Amino acid sequence: MKVCVPKENTPGERRTALIPEVAAKLVEAGFEVLVESGAGAAAYLPDSSYEDVGAKIGGDVIATGDVIAKVRAPSQDELAKLRQGSVLIGFLSPLNSPELVKSLVSGGVTSFAMDAMPRTTRAQSMDALSSQALCAGYRAGLAAARLLGKFFPMNITAAGTAKPARVVVLGAGVAGLQAIATAKRLGAVVEAYDLRPAVKEEVESLGAKFIQINFAGDEAEGGGSGQYARELTPEQQRQQQELLAERVAAADCAISTAAVPGRPAPKIVSRAMVESMSAGSVVVDLAAETGGNCELTQMGEIIEHNGVTIDGTCDLPSQMPFHASLLYSNNVANLLKLLAPEAQLNLDFEDEVIAGACITHDGKIVNDRVKQAVDPQVDRPVTGGTVNA
Repeated sequence: MKVCVPKENTPGERRTALIPEVAAKLVEAGFEVLVESGAGAAAYLPDSSYEDVGAKIGGDVIATGDVIAKVRAPSQDELAKLRQGSVLIGFLSPLNSPELVKSLVSGGVTSFAMDAMPRTTRAQSMDALSSQALCAGYRAGLAAARLLGKFFPMNITAAGTAKPARVVVLGAGVAGLQAIATAKRLGAVVEAYDLRPAVKEEVESLGAKFIQINFAGDEAEGGGSGQYARELTPEQQRQQQELLAERVAAADCAISTAAVPGRPAPKIVSRAMVESMSAGSVVVDLAAETGGNCELTQMGEIIEHNGVTIDGTCDLPSQMPFHASLLYSNNVANLLKLLAPEAQLNLDFEDEVIAGACITHDGKIVNDRVKQAVDPQVDRPVTGGTVNA
């Protein structure tokens, strides 16, 4: 089976879906790997490094592949080149991309969304959201230190004492925990907030203080499933903002990471909170791409408001393209080995991982959540839209 890796064409995207090290394992397993020339260049991976491990370098590879492995969702031009019966793997954001889903259905493409991977122990090796969140959290900690005009660690010198920076991390999923760890390694005093009291132990194991909020009338004290917080009611949002205002005001840096799958990012940091922070403080908003956790965040921009810097940079994993690509490549390879254990496609929809990550197949939407989010009339058979096994 031929696995093709096109060059990413989303502006600013530097990752690649397969690095040479992982491509070598696929070649050894019996896959044919074809990589578009320059696909790894932005991640410091020249074409020769792929050829050295048995992969082939080509031009426009999309139309020739049995499986197309990408990082970002395909462009309209790429969609037009996908042949009927091919398999597409990538971050597809299917709940927020109805037109893309419709195009995949009409083209008879079988698609697997890496951002729809079930949150189960068995699927951990394929969990690209977590692997890329790890990168994002690390970069967020570095961004906060870079933008803050103060030391992160305490420094005691003959010229005076510099107190350690105070960092508050909002959201303690994979990205939040990595942001905590990075800020602690840099010497900051860190505290963290999350809706889920269950993560308190993880936060404290990293040396940070856990901020716990018990919502009035909520016996479960907030919460969620997996590594995502649930969406709050308007009343709980109000309570959250009131109780967090003091902590954010006292912080030199606030790093926000809260996400609700398939929905706009919850607003946690209000304008009033930002205006209560000292001049020179920093807000790093990891949720900028889905609307931002901060009311003032501008997607893709670094702005200043009342002396406070608000960083809305998107796609932080692309800022460390080599290791982000390494982790993502392993996620993709592990999924491929599940889909094609003998390098021949064998889709077992009784398998919860395959069924959970598959979005379109045989000219239909097969994911129930996505089906509800897209026009129901799109779920119609497409003649001949089968997968090449």
